[in-house]
Amino acid sequence: MSDPTPTPGLHHVTCIAGDPQQNIDFWVETLGLRLVKQSVNQDDPSTYHFFFADAEGTPGTSMTFFPHANAGQGKVGSGQVSRTAFRVPEGTLDYWESRFDEYGVEYDERIERFGETVLQFEDPDGLPVELVEVEVSEDDPTVPWTEFVPEEHAIRGFHSVTLWLADPEPTHELLEKMGLENVGTEQAQGDTPGDQRTRFEASGPVGKYVDVLPTVSGGRQGAGTVHHVAFQTPTDEEQEAMRTMVSREGLRPSGQIDRHWFRSVYFREHSGVLFELATKEPGYTTDEPLEDLGGHLVLPGKFESRREQIEAGLPDVTVPEPETAEADD
Repeated sequence: MSDPTPTPGLHHVTCIAGDPQQNIDFWVETLGLRLVKQSVNQDDPSTYHFFFADAEGTPGTSMTFFPHANAGQGKVGSGQVSRTAFRVPEGTLDYWESRFDEYGVEYDERIERFGETVLQFEDPDGLPVELVEVEVSEDDPTVPWTEFVPEEHAIRGFHSVTLWLADPEPTHELLEKMGLENVGTEQAQGDTPGDQRTRFEASGPVGKYVDVLPTVSGGRQGAGTVHHVAFQTPTDEEQEAMRTMVSREGLRPSGQIDRHWFRSVYFREHSGVLFELATKEPGYTTDEPLEDLGGHLVLPGKFESRREQIEAGLPDVTVPEPETAEADD
């Protein structure tokens, strides 16, 4: 049986958060991402599901959250995504440090990693996040959202995720079979456990890196941790081929699940990180026009008939607007 088509890279990363309004304020106003979808967790419709991305929700740009005010605090540990990194244009970290100073966001000293400059910080729930300076080409597929951050400084989708794994070798082999290339190992910086970071590179221009660090540090899922990481398998046929390969590896992938804006397959890799395979279609404009993305609560499929009940159980939230931000200054 032939190998599956290599994944182009990350599709989205889904995390757990606490207070929904705090979550929106930080990711929209402070980091300048667009709320492209305001919905509910399809496995628990009593909880919001927010999608923050570039202006068009391009695959490889969506950071999504299940926010719940009563969520317990999580702890990053082995078997989790330990950090999520975003691309920013070269020379913009001075801007981001000044912006973080303005908004009261603490950040660490810059570090160098695989020849790139990295700025580490945390969101209000303690989620570890990074900005990585990269050269952004004229044909870059991301479309910056410029309501709060000027285009020349704006986040341009994912750079990478870092996995903390108790036994990295089987996952190294899995990533290679998913089409990522092992491009080297270097001494880790900015992370407590492990001393060697191994980088894997996918074929696409955005979200193309997965870094792996060995660690047996204990963790727990909760606010400030990643729930799962999704990889692009653009078509149903490519997804099924990848699913078949994963099954051959002795893992237990789910069947395809319709997530309304993409179709998904889930499985836990060898050390326990929850991986998702996600299609490109139908995309975020299937139920809202591009200009109105994220403007109101979208309830996919069967949930629409329960709108009154669902809305009554969700806290009110307000999406920041530039004029609102200026008025509050």
